[in-house]
Amino acid sequence: MNIQLSTVSESRKNLVVTLDKTEVDTEHSAVLAEYVRQARLPGFRPGKAPAALVIKRFAKEIAEELKQKVVTKAYQGALEKEKLEVLNVVSVEEGKIEAGLSAAITVTVDVRPEFALPDYVGLPTQVGPADPTDAEIDGVVLGLRSERADFKPAERAAAKGDYVKLSYEGSVDGKKIAEVAGDKQLYAAVPQTWEEVEGANEGIIPGLGRNLAGLSKGDKRTVPVSFPADFKPVPALAGKAAEYAIEIQEVRERILPELDAEFFKAHRVDDLEGLRSQIRTSLKLQKEKQNRATQRSQVTQALAEKVNFEPPSSLVEAETQGVLRQFIEENMRRGIPAEQFEKDKKELFEGARKAASSRVKVQLILAKIAEAEKISVTDRDIDLFIRNEAARSNRSPDKVAKDLTRNREALRSVQQSIIFDKSVDFLVSKASLSVTQP
Repeated sequence: MNIQLSTVSESRKNLVVTLDKTEVDTEHSAVLAEYVRQARLPGFRPGKAPAALVIKRFAKEIAEELKQKVVTKAYQGALEKEKLEVLNVVSVEEGKIEAGLSAAITVTVDVRPEFALPDYVGLPTQVGPADPTDAEIDGVVLGLRSERADFKPAERAAAKGDYVKLSYEGSVDGKKIAEVAGDKQLYAAVPQTWEEVEGANEGIIPGLGRNLAGLSKGDKRTVPVSFPADFKPVPALAGKAAEYAIEIQEVRERILPELDAEFFKAHRVDDLEGLRSQIRTSLKLQKEKQNRATQRSQVTQALAEKVNFEPPSSLVEAETQGVLRQFIEENMRRGIPAEQFEKDKKELFEGARKAASSRVKVQLILAKIAEAEKISVTDRDIDLFIRNEAARSNRSPDKVAKDLTRNREALRSVQQSIIFDKSVDFLVSKASLSVTQP
């Protein structure tokens, strides 16, 4: 066996493996002997059919198995000799493989790029305080009261927190928005709708609620609206300054419920102190979870900045498709039309590729840290994944376990994901931490 190794890039190698005809014939003899042993041909006892008849009857099958055996032998022999850490087989060019001839197989592989691990203990992280402030607790209490609020007609000008029933019709660049909105006519005109005055959550028209304070029932106004530059629902409105003619039809005042025994009972507490304590605990858990996520993001970003290498392109390409698929699925759930993705295809692909390249780079660094720190996947890790996945997918744990057992690639992916998570947890546990003051 002759092996020629050439470098295509930092992480891509070409292997040209040549087997002389003696080696090919040896493999062919082994394949043929197995077919002769198992062949069932009329007039012959099992294993006694002449080789020539077996070759004639199973010529296609023997040729395919010979090809597979020769390619496998060439590939495994090359890896053993060259000591390559292959991450992905990019292509295999087999050439002509048959008995009596030498064979040349060209295999292109992406390998683990060589890089030195940076100092990864004591990476700096910064988070906000986990203890909620009184103002934050007050805000949640107000939110809980708002959820149970009544809205009563008010014979006065609209104020912040009120709800206003109104009609509107928009125009942009001197023409009615109805002419450019296509099937999104809600952005053009409606005979009536409700809008919160200066509310935290905007309605369908960006910023419209900020123009309603001080208006009373029967008032008519033309108000300015600026659409964001990345406005997706109606691309023709992106970055545009529009005008909306509005008429106020009704003003309703928000009436908050009293903090009384009925309210506390609905939230399973005895009094305001108990409610605030419940909220404080919940907010602290949320903040701790967010801080943990922030630290995980910060240590992986710091790692990526410390090491400079080109990640294997085949892994980046596969990850890019995953990033794109996830982005498109999320935005389709938000109502973004498929045509918009086609228009933004180039920008979407470039953004997805950049994110994918960073992810693959971090994963390779984490894998090397896992090796250095002897971080491994335990049976307990797999059991925990199975329980969580069963709950998430509404399947039984036994069904999840059986599916993983049948799909080796899926199992490998799960194991790899667990290694990455445990490696990031390790980095966070060793990171330096500073807490910003409010």
